[in-house]
Amino acid sequence: MLTFSKMHGIGNCYIYVNCFKETVENPEKLSVFLSDIRFGIGSDGLILILPSDKADFRMRIFNADGSEAMMCGNGIRCVGKYVYDMGMTDQTEISVETNSGIKYLTLYPGADGKIESVKVDMGKAILTPKEIPIRSELDRFVAQPVEVDGVTYEMTCISMGNPHAVVFMQDVDSLDLEKIGPSFEHHTLFPDRVNTEFVRVIDDHTLQMRVWERGSGETFACGTGTCATVVAAVLNGYCQKEEEILVHLRGGDLRIIYHEDESVTMIGPATYIFEGKIELPEL
Repeated sequence: MLTFSKMHGIGNCYIYVNCFKETVENPEKLSVFLSDIRFGIGSDGLILILPSDKADFRMRIFNADGSEAMMCGNGIRCVGKYVYDMGMTDQTEISVETNSGIKYLTLYPGADGKIESVKVDMGKAILTPKEIPIRSELDRFVAQPVEVDGVTYEMTCISMGNPHAVVFMQDVDSLDLEKIGPSFEHHTLFPDRVNTEFVRVIDDHTLQMRVWERGSGETFACGTGTCATVVAAVLNGYCQKEEEILVHLRGGDLRIIYHEDESVTMIGPATYIFEGKIELPEL
């Protein structure tokens, strides 16, 4: 039997396992099983909360297809809520080790003493193509024409721990992401696959975004993708640094600030859904 919690950050839902108490031997296969909505629990993936010798806590993220991710902005907010609400810390300033470095969180309790929202220092945006990674000799990959399934899109590429390709367009609501998403994810430009954000500019402080995440498909939100979207909006002249940008996603809203030193701050909610136990098959 495995004890788990299900939580979401504006609709980006994961299964969380407290590895201070539980042992997970095959997280890749476990994520595939748990994420299945018919035979498991149903989620965008699995997040393990672990001890760290570098930070207060460590998180590992596995997508619904079992692949391990570097970072998850919505997931790390839920980790912050979990460790505070479950009494694993009484501090509202904590550090979390991830596969893309240590991230620093500020936790904001509500009237009931439970965490309602979390601010995350997401680190610096990576703009060099070979570090994203993307197959390009350019210094930066901004508004570059890329053909996908016979259609040319202007693409801006950024890493926020995960690789992202951002495409600005007038209408994101009518996109058939189930059809075009895999073609972006597996494009030959991206040796490690890519997350793709499809973005409509509403005004210089407001954006609308849909996201196709590598290994998970379309999700209701993506924290690193929202950060990458705001960075791309600044690089393309739609928004400005040091100004808070509101981004509407299918699951809710995030507030993002892209700073002069290239670092990015994300502010958003974290929500507890339920806790349970599940009998695991032989994986």
